[in-house]
Amino acid sequence: MSYATELFTQTGLGLLGLLVFPGGLFALMVGLFLKGLDRRIEARLQRRVGPPLIQPYLDIAKLFTKETVMPASANRAAFLLAPLLGLTGMAVCAALLPVPGVSGGLPAMGDLLVIFYLLPLPAIALMVGGSASSSPFGAMGFSREMTLMFAYEMPLLAVMLAVAMKVGMATGGGAEFSLANIVDYQLANGQLAFDPVMIPALLAYLLFLPGTMGTVPFDVPEAETEIIEGPLLEYSGPALAFFHIASALKTVVVLGLGVALFLPGTVPGGIVANIPWFVLKCAALMAVSLTLVKSATGRFRVDQAFTFYLKYPSVLALASLVLAWRGM
Repeated sequence: MSYATELFTQTGLGLLGLLVFPGGLFALMVGLFLKGLDRRIEARLQRRVGPPLIQPYLDIAKLFTKETVMPASANRAAFLLAPLLGLTGMAVCAALLPVPGVSGGLPAMGDLLVIFYLLPLPAIALMVGGSASSSPFGAMGFSREMTLMFAYEMPLLAVMLAVAMKVGMATGGGAEFSLANIVDYQLANGQLAFDPVMIPALLAYLLFLPGTMGTVPFDVPEAETEIIEGPLLEYSGPALAFFHIASALKTVVVLGLGVALFLPGTVPGGIVANIPWFVLKCAALMAVSLTLVKSATGRFRVDQAFTFYLKYPSVLALASLVLAWRGM
């Protein structure tokens, strides 16, 4: 195969992964489904009927029929580009994500670290959009989002390093930052969720999820009853739809990342069985770490949220990192 043919093939596969599967259309459809399921389960727990499962799809479709209204004093370029920033970052992350038993995701050097650097983009997009809107509520949401992001990024990094160190030490090398290799190791040697050394890291990751997704009790940047959606207050139409799409993609990315890091087991049946199995595991992680928590708790203050992440997830993740480093 010539270099030009190989380059053309790799480019085509890259675009397919980015636009269709495992990212793109697949990630969007799964993300919107999970958001609908989350709202439905929460409603049932609160003894409400709740919206239909397709409500997130309908919300996105309706927003694209509306006009984007912008404050006269807003910074036009930053206001319009902010949602695209978050959407692009999550689209790339979704394409890198392995679906165990189906796809290893787009190959990338150290893709675990690439995902770590891209994951904050939706939060950064919220901060840029909120500050560009010229709304005081947007500025307040900017401040809260920045504070919270500093808090939950540290346990995430420690969790990733713990998993990378555990797999790397077991395979006789240094830290392993390839998600495909991490998944392959677990398929051959057992899932890390059942390894006593990695259980603190798994708990830390479950505690990380509501913070990065901005759900109760960590929804302080967009608190409806306090700052009226904060950074999103002035957004409408397609611009707001792009924020919701980025959030749906991020739902798949963070839940799918948890599956790849701790629960990548497969079932017989090939693609037909393992795609639903992957979605089911994502839904289970969502129900445990997001839906049940927000149904049973109230909102933290921003200082309480910051202190929580420094005290609990960080300590749990660091414990697994130290144990993995010592080869236990």
